[in-house]
Amino acid sequence: MPNGVLTNTTEQLTTLPFNEIGVETILYIVFIIVIAYLLVRVISFVLRFVSEKIPSYRHPITMLIPLLKITIYFTALYYVLFALIEPDLTQLIAFFGLFGAALGLGLKDLLADIVGGLVIIFEKPYQIGDKITFGDYYGEVKDIGIRSTKLVTPDDSQVSVPNFKIFSEAVSSGNAGDIAMMVVIDLFIDPDGESGKAMSILKEAVTTSKFVIVSKKYPCTILLQDFPYYKRIRARAYVNDLRNEFEFMSEVTRRAWIEYRKLGIHPTQYRFPETGSSDSGNGS
Repeated sequence: MPNGVLTNTTEQLTTLPFNEIGVETILYIVFIIVIAYLLVRVISFVLRFVSEKIPSYRHPITMLIPLLKITIYFTALYYVLFALIEPDLTQLIAFFGLFGAALGLGLKDLLADIVGGLVIIFEKPYQIGDKITFGDYYGEVKDIGIRSTKLVTPDDSQVSVPNFKIFSEAVSSGNAGDIAMMVVIDLFIDPDGESGKAMSILKEAVTTSKFVIVSKKYPCTILLQDFPYYKRIRARAYVNDLRNEFEFMSEVTRRAWIEYRKLGIHPTQYRFPETGSSDSGNGS
């Protein structure tokens, strides 16, 4: 913003008809803030409670939370603003002009976070409850706030990712708003092992799991890839609730290796270069 315009805008703001700020005004502002905070907490709690009771609609219901947050907080800001001043149209335009300049100069990151939050809410690259990979982090989206997205990682750590990163970093969603999610399970066996039997055993372990869903929409696929020092048996199947991802992987792996050992199918002893350790095909 040019200096002359900024100076004129500042002069206009000095003429704003500020209300007399007394005890009643302060109590009114505090009341508005408290009510807004309580509304957000209560509505968030109720929507999360309802979403858990209706799993098939869990994601659409929880995605109402960030939208309602923004609506309530901006409504509260409106009432607080007009409790302090009573501007006419020209002064109001001048105020928001200076406010916009302040955002551009000193609060650009906050503005970018807010815009990023709005983009996430309306374009839905991910939703509350999704399993996503954001930068170096993987976890379940627990909340989409005005400033940041909160993830809970598999080791139960909470990570806050600024919303503006949605414009610069790729985000991968494992389920794209669906309660079901594809899970990939890799087992590595000795290159001389009977791959046909190994594939059949893994398929049975997957399709009989209590956590799996198999249908035309959610197919189960067993794949074999032969490498010089090992064979990889890969299962691609959908877990019926993404929250059961790791229980599903653990159960299928355990049951498959019990049957492999009965038939003398051994894990590979190939030393993978990227890890520097002997891989036992998830069977150790």
